[in-house]
Amino acid sequence: MKKNIKNSCLVMCILAFASCNNSSKDQSTTHDQSKVAVSNRVGNPVITEKYTADPAALVYNDTVYLYVGHDEAPARKEFYEMNEWLIYSSTDMVNWEERASLNVVETFDWASGDAWAAHTIEQNGKFYWYVTVTHKEIPGKAIGVAVSDSPVGPWKDALGSALVTNDMTTDTEISWDDIDPAVFIDEDANSPDGQGQAYIFWGNTIAYWSKLKPNLIELEGEINQIPLPNFTEAPWVHKKGDWYYLSYAYQFPEKTAYAMSKSITGPWEFKGILNEVAGNSNTNHQAIITYKGKDYFIYHNGSIPTDGGSYRRSVCIDYLHYNPDGTLQRVIMTTEGVDPA
Repeated sequence: MKKNIKNSCLVMCILAFASCNNSSKDQSTTHDQSKVAVSNRVGNPVITEKYTADPAALVYNDTVYLYVGHDEAPARKEFYEMNEWLIYSSTDMVNWEERASLNVVETFDWASGDAWAAHTIEQNGKFYWYVTVTHKEIPGKAIGVAVSDSPVGPWKDALGSALVTNDMTTDTEISWDDIDPAVFIDEDANSPDGQGQAYIFWGNTIAYWSKLKPNLIELEGEINQIPLPNFTEAPWVHKKGDWYYLSYAYQFPEKTAYAMSKSITGPWEFKGILNEVAGNSNTNHQAIITYKGKDYFIYHNGSIPTDGGSYRRSVCIDYLHYNPDGTLQRVIMTTEGVDPA
């Protein structure tokens, strides 16, 4: 996912940035209050100094925090190389500042690596980062939770063990069905503490969901399945008005499809394709937020020439639009991106 750079001055600037960034990361791999890097270009992708994928976004105190995986695969390597997640922030959806990183093995003693898709939520001033990793002892992918008092860290393992492991879901023979966590707190639901009920969604080939306990770091009750057409991975749940929306990666190479429901627990009615295959990337992973009165669809593609692709991806942002009946209009992927909010 490197740029095809013809300007030698730009090459020198990028090399200088890399040197400064490595020095900064030596001081802290999980928390850095300094301005590591600022992307102030207009258009897609929104971040070009690093390859970024699997976006999750959180709106907090009038700021958008973007949590992404860092694609580090060398050019022409045909698989993912992801050792850390990165955090960016913005107050206008156009200019993005790199704030911190989170390393897999330095944070989770029980994990061996693979910083796959993750999701962050906030409740009562604490931040919970649900991540996909490879487990050291239980074969397959697993979901862990990091916690912090700040949206940018420092982060610590909330459990000291995995929240979900591959031996908890046995209806498929694959070892990577426990990936891509997405957490939604239904504030309209009755709960003993008055904080609403939290749910976690995840999966590959099978869409799973479960309630979370009020502490947000333990499952409550059984693991359920959602029958969705051609579900691949990457569930994301959001609410607009009276409707709940469940979007997900559909088929392979992946499009994004979505379903709607009047209840967070379903039944879900399939509504069709939301986003087409994203550039030259086999995967398609979305986050949906409302910010300053506008709705945004955040995704990745492999559009940075000449080395972008399925394993060197880039985060992009375009607008999301609703029809009067609540259904979603197809996302128009653009090079121009969005205007400053």
